[in-house]
Amino acid sequence: MRYIPNSQADRQQMLAEIGVDSTEQLFAGIPEKLRLRRLLDLPKALSESELLEYFRKRASKNETEPAAFIGAGIYRHYIPIVIDALISRSEFYTAYTPYQAEIAQGTLQAIFEFQTYIAQLTGMEVANASLYDGSTGLAEAILMAQRVTRKNKFLVARSVHPEYRAVVDTYAKNLGIQIELIGYAPDGRMNLEQLASKLDSNTAAVVVQSPNFFGTIERTHDVAEMAHKHDAMSITNVCEAISLGILKPAGEDQSEKRRADIVVGEAQSFGVAPSFGGPHVGFLATREKYVRQMPGRLVGMGKDFSGRRGFVLTLSTREQHIRREKATSNICTNQSLCALMATIYLAVVGPKGLREICEHNVLKTDYAVTQIRERTKFRVLFSAPRFNEFVIQNPLPLGEGRRAPSAPGEGFSSPGLPLWRFYPELGNARLLCVTEINSREQIDRMVQGLAS
Repeated sequence: MRYIPNSQADRQQMLAEIGVDSTEQLFAGIPEKLRLRRLLDLPKALSESELLEYFRKRASKNETEPAAFIGAGIYRHYIPIVIDALISRSEFYTAYTPYQAEIAQGTLQAIFEFQTYIAQLTGMEVANASLYDGSTGLAEAILMAQRVTRKNKFLVARSVHPEYRAVVDTYAKNLGIQIELIGYAPDGRMNLEQLASKLDSNTAAVVVQSPNFFGTIERTHDVAEMAHKHDAMSITNVCEAISLGILKPAGEDQSEKRRADIVVGEAQSFGVAPSFGGPHVGFLATREKYVRQMPGRLVGMGKDFSGRRGFVLTLSTREQHIRREKATSNICTNQSLCALMATIYLAVVGPKGLREICEHNVLKTDYAVTQIRERTKFRVLFSAPRFNEFVIQNPLPLGEGRRAPSAPGEGFSSPGLPLWRFYPELGNARLLCVTEINSREQIDRMVQGLAS
């Protein structure tokens, strides 16, 4: 039963009904010496997330759920309870947009709000109604750039998520797209000297990710300027969407030449739980002049014959609406339910709250990095600014060294993601992630495990 407080008028009516004048008279039977005449000595109020953590600790005294320090494209952030309550309403509880879309005005408005949030966060002029996930979204962005420029050469930073690059390779294989990788500099960011040497008039676009797979923040505006000098497009990929709350948007700059043309990525961090393999919610934002080459649906707002506000599918250039060979995409199904989760999340936390979450991520990551440097023999690689991920390197060769804690109660469930599969040149290195839900106590236990 939900708690609805009584108003002063309600209380007076109830007192009158039982024949007393005040609430004090209800306690007349309690001797005066037994009454407490001071405020209760209660601790400071807790936020929703702190309260849940408090009861989680009380409920798990015998067996502690391990903390996690792994990200690499899927991130653990606090999810406000209100999200589950709202998405469970029957009007919304579907992952699909109705085919008679204009009947579902609530669904269309929710998607419209999602598009608005993404456009604001990325600094772009228009965003689509969402995509399957970030990896296929990046592939769609590359196909879009191919249509716009009519060129086939793409320069992709090697610091882009390796599994995203694998999806891109699958798309490119039979479409005449040539992918050339650009290495990373000693500071962990895209090697701009190598990029300059490979840029030419045949380049369709340059693809960079920020924060990149190593967690370092790329110089996206410098990359865009270099690409535009050769009439190439600039594509910025974002795996960790929370970072958009604090980093300068890739689509914003005083100089148009320093702005990205397409910002694409994964919005799982916005209120979507890190389930085993999905579902996720991709996004794609671009400049208005490229809108007809943008994959997926676009919800617009207008007025009907009577002047009432209404929402419509302004563009639906996909294979179920037009001829397959003319469609901008064949897998751009709108992830309506996950997009709604992201929309509610952004509405609940607001701009100030989102920035505070980002600051917690940055400060806790900095604390973890400092502790690892001071208390362990692990090296922290790459000196460029970072967000909430970083790479550590074990001085021992691969296959040697004590296993880091992983069992319940040992401190944390994973010491991060081993990088030897993707970057063998880094040796015995791992990618760690710290978010706002990792407490200092958990970080200290993780560092202690590494130190031992």
